[in-house]
Amino acid sequence: MFTIQKNKSIARLRSVMILTATLLLSLFAVPAMAQSLSTGWLTHPDHPPAQVRFMLTGEVDKVNNQARGLLEVKLDGEWKTYWRSPGEGGVSPVLDWSNSNNVSNLKWHWPTPAYYEQSGIMTLGYKHDVIFPMELTFNDINKPVNFSGKLTLPTCTNICVLTEYDLELDPIALTDIEANPEAQHLYQQGISNVPTQSNLTRIIAASFNHESQQLQLQLEHTDGWEKPQILVDGQEITDDYFAQPSITIDGDIATATYKVTNWLGKTDLVGKSISITVSDALFSHELSTVIDNKPFVERSSTSLLTIMAFALLGGLILNIMPCVLPVLGMKLNSMLASSQSTKRSIRLQFFASAAGIISSFWLIAVGLLALKLTGNAIGWGIQFQSPIFIGFMVTITALFTANLLGLFEIQLPSRFSTSIANKGNNSTLGHFIQGMFATLLATPCSAPFLGTAVAFALGASTIEMLLVFTFLGLGMALPWLLFALFPNFVTLMPRPGSWMNKVKVLFGLMMLITTLWLLSLLTPFIGGFSTFIIGFLLSIYLLYRVGKTQGKNTVIAIIAVIVLTSSAALIIGSMTTKHWATPIEDNLAWQPLNENAINEYVEQGKTVFVDVTADWCITCKANKIGVILQDPVYPALQQKNIITMKGDWTHPSTKITNYLKSHQRFGVPLNVVYGPNAPQGIALPVLLNSDDVIQALEYAGRTP
Repeated sequence: MFTIQKNKSIARLRSVMILTATLLLSLFAVPAMAQSLSTGWLTHPDHPPAQVRFMLTGEVDKVNNQARGLLEVKLDGEWKTYWRSPGEGGVSPVLDWSNSNNVSNLKWHWPTPAYYEQSGIMTLGYKHDVIFPMELTFNDINKPVNFSGKLTLPTCTNICVLTEYDLELDPIALTDIEANPEAQHLYQQGISNVPTQSNLTRIIAASFNHESQQLQLQLEHTDGWEKPQILVDGQEITDDYFAQPSITIDGDIATATYKVTNWLGKTDLVGKSISITVSDALFSHELSTVIDNKPFVERSSTSLLTIMAFALLGGLILNIMPCVLPVLGMKLNSMLASSQSTKRSIRLQFFASAAGIISSFWLIAVGLLALKLTGNAIGWGIQFQSPIFIGFMVTITALFTANLLGLFEIQLPSRFSTSIANKGNNSTLGHFIQGMFATLLATPCSAPFLGTAVAFALGASTIEMLLVFTFLGLGMALPWLLFALFPNFVTLMPRPGSWMNKVKVLFGLMMLITTLWLLSLLTPFIGGFSTFIIGFLLSIYLLYRVGKTQGKNTVIAIIAVIVLTSSAALIIGSMTTKHWATPIEDNLAWQPLNENAINEYVEQGKTVFVDVTADWCITCKANKIGVILQDPVYPALQQKNIITMKGDWTHPSTKITNYLKSHQRFGVPLNVVYGPNAPQGIALPVLLNSDDVIQALEYAGRTP
């Protein structure tokens, strides 16, 4: 019995010992696995101020055979290490992983660096603690990985030390490893400091001047700038050093100018690819481009007060542009109708119209700001690129036409009527809508001073943009405001009578022509035949309704006016043939706008005439018919050494929008002449004249 009991005790003791050993081994096994994903902190006996460690996060992408890792560097005091392009002095860190097994690639992500100055030498790098995120690619995810790397780390204070560290990890089975929370957190911390791609930042130009050995970059950020840092580097420019740039900010545009040096002497950067790392208070982005030798179109340094004056003048001039004339006819009709009204009523009506104009400009500004903040293209008149908007405008103008022709009256419910707001289209709301309508019709027009003001506004801060659009609205509303301030002007109008019905029909005819013009803008979207049928049926219906309400004589009078006007135009045209080119059709060999082709033609000694236009742009059509297709411009553009290019902005086009922005324009028309003597281009005035075009062609075509 004693022997049996003793054997049982020994067996129990052995079981306890085996269980204890198993538990102890399991406790040590977890740290061993975690430790196998990290080298631990490494120091070099000859350089204690620096510590490094290499870690894997344990996250494995089995589809792409990749895993995440990181290199963490800790530096004491004022010691620093360097960016991938270290600047005027120093070298960048290097990790040689060629002795690793089953590793095909290692991608090193570089956080945004800072500038450091030491004894007049500028360098780019990092101080204290920096994390370099990395991505490892493997040959076979199912095979073990043996990572073996040698890190060469440069560190400097007032002296520099080059230290090597062996980064070794035990063989790892990628399919079995577990995530390392500490490494995951560090990776996310590091990657948050690495520049990203973004459509909020855009390169406008990158140009190198060989004579001055300067590189200029022009970038746009849709949210504006605070204190940007703009860095340049690239695989093709490793021997070139870029001094810390001078940076100027104008609204959303930042211009950086670098002095470039090379230890071999003068350098040439034209045609070379570069990376641009741009960072500011709330973002860090990385972009790439190819350098050219095209000089910048300098942004205007005009003061805000001058721009506001331009906006006021531009808005005022819009009142005499063809787009707005039909609305002025409506306003003149309302003036005639209200000539016997009280001064208070007249003031209220004209103030309402002015308020409608200014409110519309504010709405346009807010809409453009929304597009701008979301990274979309912005410009003057871009709503006419939408067939839905054009269809809406056709409907509105058709309703106004019908109203002016007496087919119906626009009346408000009686609860909105007051003693000073008459029923019908003389209501306060009616005048307010007229003002808004006038603004919408004005947007496809451009005018002197308007382009400068709009270009400044769309590239300026939010407050400046709203201020400029306010003055545009004030300028356009100025005639209305004058009548509101001096209502006695209205009393000078003739007394109302039956003759007003005839004038009203004339204004209705003007609005009908506007409706048909707007309808023609739908041709690129619905086809010419459909547009013709809709316009024909609309005209017939309106004339039929006019005949029903106002009699056949009115219809005959309208048709007679159309026939007489057309005949007069033909007679005047035939009498002034010498002032008009023969032929009027466009036989120029237009090529699609291509900036690369422009540079090639200029290098060949040719002159390039660029016309950026749109079907809905009235000013564009006036320039084309009145100048481009007339003597002496038309024959000049037909010469063999002249290349004509056209940019069509009828539909939305990122390429055309970017080209407009590069010339500080945000709307059409834009005409530019390039040549051997003007490779950067000569931007012509919004309203063309033959002298300006001919002089630009002659100047650009000269041999420099």
